Amino acid sequence: MTTINHLADRVATPFAPSTVKTPKSAIADDMAMIRAASELTRDLVTPSPGIYWTDFMASALIGYAGVAGAIFAPTAGWAIAAAFVAILALYRAGSFIHELTHIRKNALPGFRFGWNLLVGVPLLIPSYMYEGIHSLHHNRTKYGTVDDPEYLPLALMKPWTVPLFVVAAAFAPLALLFRYAVLTPLSFLIPPLRRIVVERYSGMIINPLFRRKAPDGAFRRMWAWQEGGAWAWSSLLIAAGVFGWIPLRALMIFGAIAAATLVLNQIRTLVAHLWENDGAVLTVTGQFLDSVNVPPPGLLPELWAPVGLRYHALHHLLPGVPYHALPEAHRRLKDALPTDSQYHGANYGSLPELVMNLVAGSARGKAA
Repeated sequence: MTTINHLADRVATPFAPSTVKTPKSAIADDMAMIRAASELTRDLVTPSPGIYWTDFMASALIGYAGVAGAIFAPTAGWAIAAAFVAILALYRAGSFIHELTHIRKNALPGFRFGWNLLVGVPLLIPSYMYEGIHSLHHNRTKYGTVDDPEYLPLALMKPWTVPLFVVAAAFAPLALLFRYAVLTPLSFLIPPLRRIVVERYSGMIINPLFRRKAPDGAFRRMWAWQEGGAWAWSSLLIAAGVFGWIPLRALMIFGAIAAATLVLNQIRTLVAHLWENDGAVLTVTGQFLDSVNVPPPGLLPELWAPVGLRYHALHHLLPGVPYHALPEAHRRLKDALPTDSQYHGANYGSLPELVMNLVAGSARGKAA
């Protein structure tokens, strides 16, 4: 069995776990919870095209209106207010990339193309960078292991890795611009570079040891048009700045808003899990308890964990339930399961509570 301890032997010291508490791998499955989750939500698995399209389109339109408002605002105050609206709206629109990885083929005709056209390519996060990656994070034998592209044991790592994890996202727009405008064309001219680009720079990955496989079949064709669109857009942005087609101030505002959405998503990712697995294979219940729900009555999670992401633990239990049905699924399970059910162990109150728990956990690890 490959563990994070073995992982630590292959990477630099900052990624080595400093201590381990009761391992998540010791948690047995709560079969009553799993059965209830399956039986009580069978009628909730069909996505509603009307909800998806309305929510997404409204978020995208409000987001781009906010960008325009920030650029053309008459005062700094109005510019900041418009930028704030743009960040929240584009962050919500961008979060639909998560749904694209889970909805069944042909369940929402045209939605993938529409999302990439309006958000994925303009923000340089086309959906191929998440599709085929996120499914591995949900694989029962890969979650939390060295084979999980979306997992690092942050609670077992050095305390300074937590703020570094967030700060790195602020530079992502520049990295993405370089990835598509420069590395894409170069990689097709230099085959060894292409292999590196595909393996390391073609996915939303936080595990530095993960290597992506080259695409094939229909997914390869989808990857090709999305990457081509991102190359064309990134090249156009650079040309617009160099030749003065668009004022540099406008491009910087757009870039700052895009960076803020990625930072917000990184903060949300920071508290989506407890990040306590030591690299062992977990049961379904172990994965559930290493994940986080921030259910009502709080309202702020709808802003920082939109499109159902406030129910991230429940999503790991029921990945096939669309985001708009997760609140009802949570209500049914909360009411049906007894107080000693493991289900209640994944529910938390707020973002600050989760961040403080993570920082405190990594600090305890350092002290040990």
